[in-house]
Amino acid sequence: MPVPVLLFPGSRSLWAALGGSALSLLLVLRWLRRRSVRRAIQRARERRGRALHRMEDTVCRLSAQHPVDDPESILSLSLNELSQKLNDGSLSPEMVLHCFMGKALEVTGELNCVVDYLSECEEQLAELRLQKTKGPLYGIPISVKDNYSCEGHDSTLGLLKRVNLPARTDSVIVQVLKRKGAVPFVKTNVPQSMLNYDCSNPLYGQTLNPLNHKKTPGGSSGGEGALIAGGGSILGIGSDIGGSIRFPSVFCGLCGFKPTGNRLSKKGIVSSSPGQKSVTPMSGPIARDVDSLVLFMRSLLCEDMFDLDSTVPPLPFNEEVYSSTHPLRIGYYETDGFTMATPSMRRAVLETKALLEDAGHKLVPFTPPSLETALFGLTLKGLLADGGSTFLDNFKGDLVDPNLKSQVTMYALSSHLKSLLSFIVKPVFPRLAAVLQNTREIRSIKTLWKHHIEVETYRQEFIELWKKQKLDAVLCPILGPALTIGYPGQLSIAVSYAILYNLVDFPAGVVPVTKVTNEDEEDLKNYVGHYKDLWDKLLKKAVSDGVGLPVAVQCVALPWQEEQCLRLMKEVETVTQRKARE
Repeated sequence: MPVPVLLFPGSRSLWAALGGSALSLLLVLRWLRRRSVRRAIQRARERRGRALHRMEDTVCRLSAQHPVDDPESILSLSLNELSQKLNDGSLSPEMVLHCFMGKALEVTGELNCVVDYLSECEEQLAELRLQKTKGPLYGIPISVKDNYSCEGHDSTLGLLKRVNLPARTDSVIVQVLKRKGAVPFVKTNVPQSMLNYDCSNPLYGQTLNPLNHKKTPGGSSGGEGALIAGGGSILGIGSDIGGSIRFPSVFCGLCGFKPTGNRLSKKGIVSSSPGQKSVTPMSGPIARDVDSLVLFMRSLLCEDMFDLDSTVPPLPFNEEVYSSTHPLRIGYYETDGFTMATPSMRRAVLETKALLEDAGHKLVPFTPPSLETALFGLTLKGLLADGGSTFLDNFKGDLVDPNLKSQVTMYALSSHLKSLLSFIVKPVFPRLAAVLQNTREIRSIKTLWKHHIEVETYRQEFIELWKKQKLDAVLCPILGPALTIGYPGQLSIAVSYAILYNLVDFPAGVVPVTKVTNEDEEDLKNYVGHYKDLWDKLLKKAVSDGVGLPVAVQCVALPWQEEQCLRLMKEVETVTQRKARE
């Protein structure tokens, strides 16, 4: 029997009016909330502006007290040359610092790469004058990625929820750098949440590539890449969970190095997705040359770090391995079978291979095992084992950067909807289907433990294959040249060359070896990709118009063999620079 509905005279109009009022109220509340967010963002930007003004004042004061006739004569020095002049007293730390601070202000005015000034660097200068012995990084100005804790400063990750949360103490790496005489002086920009290899966020905006302003500097250590390539820093520290040190280095024409997961301390480094264990994040240096990376590693692998973080194995830098002249047996591959190498990427590997062979090294083909399974079933599934909920929590009450909207939208889908969409799109877009299927939440501890076993099994399989071929190291491509701004958020799948070595936790570094030629650009017109799907088409567009941009190769070694990896990087740098001089 139907339930009678009582309608009083004018009740339809009343309910319509109430419904309209409720909708209007919701719209007003939404508008007020967005206005509140925008005001908070504006306050954060104003605070950064005040910090940069203090930095300008410091430059004026130091330059008056410690004048330099030609700042470029300091800025153009290599790190080793600069260190020598600081140690012999021909340059003072004050002179060097104000030259780099002045240049950093100029560079960030053009590229938007600095987000905070570490004003305590002035106190550190006074402490340096009192030191009886000079550390290996004495007086060297160092830039710091935003997610490194520095006492009294925020690590925002480009997120509103992390504004006004100053660190209580320096991260271990920053503490050790200071003990070794280095002078951290600025923090640099990152993409919102850092799980992206563009470099933009609602708090501080888009960072530009110094070599081409239409291109991204890479991410997530994009502010570091832009600042160093622009000349505003000589050495920087970044972090890497899927290429976040290597991409900015490649895109900006620099050298970058990601050690084994626990070779350097991660204590005091802020993550946007803490807790996941399948893909290993790591800290590491970015600089103009390999010698600078080596100096960084020599300096950090010391008793100070081992004392401050007892979870780091006390392994000092192995000079014997790094300095060896014994010919290497090097595996190589031109493409990974997942993200087809662009013409310039392939050429970079093959030309470097030939040069290494001419130098007396043995190069043998090598193919990483089961790459599609590794990327979908292990890497992606592990990174988003919670269905992306930890990552998504970062955006509550915040604006979402346009470069992350496609990622955020996909991760926000329910597991059931992801399964349904995966089934629907699989016949026409199998890679998207695999992404949807493997970003669902792992709903039981037993399943998660099984996943961890699968990751370790794959890692051991990789190592066994490596040892079976008796390899010392591997030479392979790294994504490049720099992508056009906005594309990385649509092409997270293209990180395959980099993130593989976070999954297996091998040390990996990149060295620029060539630049995109007109012939590379012409050959790119025939690029179709391994899957010939939408993502392959987008990648072709993303790397186009890249003539003159740097292209790098990636060097890899087994876990805990950082010195072997750096040795191959130095060999690559030496043979390619020698060829360029001919």
